[in-house]
Amino acid sequence: MSRFNDTLRTQRWDDYRYYHQSRINQTLHLISAVIFLACYALLFKDPATAGLIGWLAMLTRQTGHFFFEPNGYDSMNQATNEYKEAVKLGYNQNRKIVLLIVWGLAPFALFFFPTLFGIFAPPVGRFDFVRHVGLVWLVIGIGGGLFRMMQLFMTRGVSTGLVWIFKVLTDPFHNIALYYKSPLALLRGELIDTSIANADWNDEEVEEAAHLT
Repeated sequence: MSRFNDTLRTQRWDDYRYYHQSRINQTLHLISAVIFLACYALLFKDPATAGLIGWLAMLTRQTGHFFFEPNGYDSMNQATNEYKEAVKLGYNQNRKIVLLIVWGLAPFALFFFPTLFGIFAPPVGRFDFVRHVGLVWLVIGIGGGLFRMMQLFMTRGVSTGLVWIFKVLTDPFHNIALYYKSPLALLRGELIDTSIANADWNDEEVEEAAHLT
C-alpha cells in the first residue's frame, strides 16, 4: 500500500508540474472536475446522459491543455515539451488527438448506421439519436481508459497501470482540492502557477530531464 501511495503521488506530481502550470488550465480542470462528479452520479442511473456530460467535462479539460498550457521549453522543470510528451504515462497530445477524432466520428457513424449494426433499436426522433451518441461516447471513454491501462501493463508493469487508472478515476476529487484557489489567482492576473518552481522533487528526475533535453 505504501508503494501504491508513493507511485500515485509521483504520478500526480508529474502531471501537475509538467501539464498544469497555466492558471486558466487549472480553472478549466476545476470546472471539468465538478462536471465529472455529475457524470459519476448519473453513471448507473442514466448512462447515456452520463456519457454526454462526461465528454463535456473532457472537452473542457482538453481546451485548457491544447490552448493555454505552455508547449515550449519548460524552464521550471528543465525539460523540453518533446521530453514531457515522451514520458507522459497517460494520454499525451498525439494520443489525445486520436481519441478526440474517434469521439468526433461517433455521431457520423450513428447517422449513417442508426442501429450501429444491430446494437441499438432504430431511433425514433432526435432524442433517441442523442441518447445513442451518449452511450457510444461513454463506451469510447471507458474503452480509452482501459486500452491505455492495458498498454501500461505491457510497457510499465501492472502496478503502474493500476495506479494510473486509479489516478484518472479520482482526478475530479483531487483537482477540486488542488485547484479551488486557481480562479481567484487568475482574477489577480496570475497566468502561471509559480509555486511549482518553489516545490521540491526528486533530484534524479531533474538531472534525467536536463540530460534528455
